[in-house]
Amino acid sequence: MRKRNRTIKYLIGQLHLWLGLASGIVVLIVSITGCLFVFQKEISEAVWKDKYFVTPPGGSTEVLPLSTLQKNAQAVLGQGKPINDVTIHRQPDRSWEFMAYHLNDTALTYFGAIGYYQSVFINPYTGEVTGTRDYKYDFFSIVKYIHWSLLLNTPYGQPIVGWSTFIFVLLLITGLVLWWPKKWTRAMRDRSFKIKWKAGFKRVNYDLHNVPGFYSLIPALIISMTGMVWAFQWFQAVVYVTAAGTATPPAQVSVKPVDSARASDHPMDIALREALQQLPEARRLLMIPPAGKGGLIYAYGYKGRETYYGSDALQFDGYSGRLLHRRNNSEKNRGERLIEMNYDIHVGAIGGLTGKIIACIASLICASLPVTGFIIWWERRKKKVLRPAFRMADQPVIAQ
Repeated sequence: MRKRNRTIKYLIGQLHLWLGLASGIVVLIVSITGCLFVFQKEISEAVWKDKYFVTPPGGSTEVLPLSTLQKNAQAVLGQGKPINDVTIHRQPDRSWEFMAYHLNDTALTYFGAIGYYQSVFINPYTGEVTGTRDYKYDFFSIVKYIHWSLLLNTPYGQPIVGWSTFIFVLLLITGLVLWWPKKWTRAMRDRSFKIKWKAGFKRVNYDLHNVPGFYSLIPALIISMTGMVWAFQWFQAVVYVTAAGTATPPAQVSVKPVDSARASDHPMDIALREALQQLPEARRLLMIPPAGKGGLIYAYGYKGRETYYGSDALQFDGYSGRLLHRRNNSEKNRGERLIEMNYDIHVGAIGGLTGKIIACIASLICASLPVTGFIIWWERRKKKVLRPAFRMADQPVIAQ
């Protein structure tokens, strides 16, 4: 039985080793970029405070019509870059963000795939431009797309990241098997749960691979599996079915613009006023202008300052701005809610600042595991290579 157990553990060790060597570089890159990206919102708002924040006027805090602000933003972007969406904040000290982007799905690289990806920030009280950002060349956008697809276009890069993440999940599971103490003695517990900092380099490196790897196991699994939701449609389907308890997708309500006879010059203004009344709990709204003449206007109300889950959705007539349909978060099944939470879980935002700190530390530990694991393998390999040479040196010289 003991021999069989040793054989199984040896095979698991070999699987852990070679899977780690195969995916190590990608896991290292994805983990480091994930660690950097976690606090991009806080860093961006601190570095570009003048873009994101405004001073509300004294007395009345009435904002200008959305159509006026949109016109000012469009003038900065140019007519060749139509605005795709608008982020509207209820906080009186926030600017509103008007974003325009265009994608090229046939390109090979990230830079080829992004035609343009820009935002204009507008003071909602005065209509003045507080700043712009070109996200295509923005530091955090590049970090994000290294993390997402290794700076390749999504169809080419994301499968690499996805399968490397899948392998990393197997590494976490096999690593737990290898870490598990044979006996729960005090000495074994100390070896498994504590780093022996006063030991030599090899022992410290070994502990740095095992101990932090164990403590970060749960958040690392959560981060990895939420990443796989984006990478694989089949995995997203598994998550959805598991949470929803059904493979039947929710019914989709199809609405069409109907009020062409009562067309308004500013349907977005009408839709925004209605959205603010319909969604009093929303801290920020995402408004999507109609795509083409007479398209639908969409509004999503987000109740968290930064999170995206739990939103209510409205659809408006693109001609008149009249409300056509509303779908509340309470109407979504568990599968929809879980998939909608995926980003917030992935970056730790669902747990507030504490959750983001945990995600950052876990990502940093995940980045260290391929490095410490490679050093363990290299030291053992070097020892095997050098051992015969030392034995030859110990032999007496035979005279010729």
